[in-house]
Amino acid sequence: MAQYFEIHPENPQPRLLKQAVSLLQGGGVLAVPTDSSYALVCQLDDSKAVERLRRIRQIDEKHHLALLCRDLSELSSYARVDNRQYRLLKLGTPGPYTFILDATKEVPRRVSHPQRKTIGLRVPDRKGLQLLLELMGAPLLASTFIPPGETEPLNDPEEIRERFEKLIDGVVDAGPCPQQPTTVIDMTAMENGGDPVVVREGRGSLQALGL
Repeated sequence: MAQYFEIHPENPQPRLLKQAVSLLQGGGVLAVPTDSSYALVCQLDDSKAVERLRRIRQIDEKHHLALLCRDLSELSSYARVDNRQYRLLKLGTPGPYTFILDATKEVPRRVSHPQRKTIGLRVPDRKGLQLLLELMGAPLLASTFIPPGETEPLNDPEEIRERFEKLIDGVVDAGPCPQQPTTVIDMTAMENGGDPVVVREGRGSLQALGL
C-alpha cells in the first residue's frame, strides 16, 4: 500500500518530505509532482528500484530516464558540460526543460542510454520537489508517469494512488501539475561546434533559450 503525503504547494512541510526521503532511501519508487506532470522517481544508484520503475512504466533501457537535480552545479557532476552548453543551461534552469548531455562516470552505466551514453537532466521549478531533492542530498532518477498503453501523463494524485498503490511506495500530493511535457533539447552536438537539437517542444519556451 502506497503512503500518501499531502503537502502544501507553496510551503511544503519538511517533516512529511523527510518521510518520503526515508522511503526512497529504503529502495522505494514514488510518484511526485514536477513543473510539467507527475513523475516516478527513485534513487540513482539503486538497481532494483530502477528496474521496478522501468517495469511500472514498461520501458526498456533505450528509453531516456532523466536525472532531477537541485541546481546547475549538481547537474555538472553527472554530465559533461562545456561553456556553450553551460550558457544555454543557465537560461533554462530551473524550468520545464530536459537537456540531453553526455553522462559522466558518476552515472551508473545501466541508467544512461546504452548506445549513446547520454542522460536527460532537469532542474525542476517546483517547491516541494526542490525541497525533496535538498533533503535527499542527491539527484533522483525520474520518468514521466505515463501508464503503459496510454499517451497522457497522470496528473491527479488521488487517481495515481487508486490505480497504482500496490506497485509504488508513495505518492506526494502537492496539487495538480501543468500537465504539459517538458521541452527536450539534445545538446550533445554542441561539444563539436554543432547546434542544440529540439527533440520535443513542450512547456519550456524555446524563445527563452534563444532557439
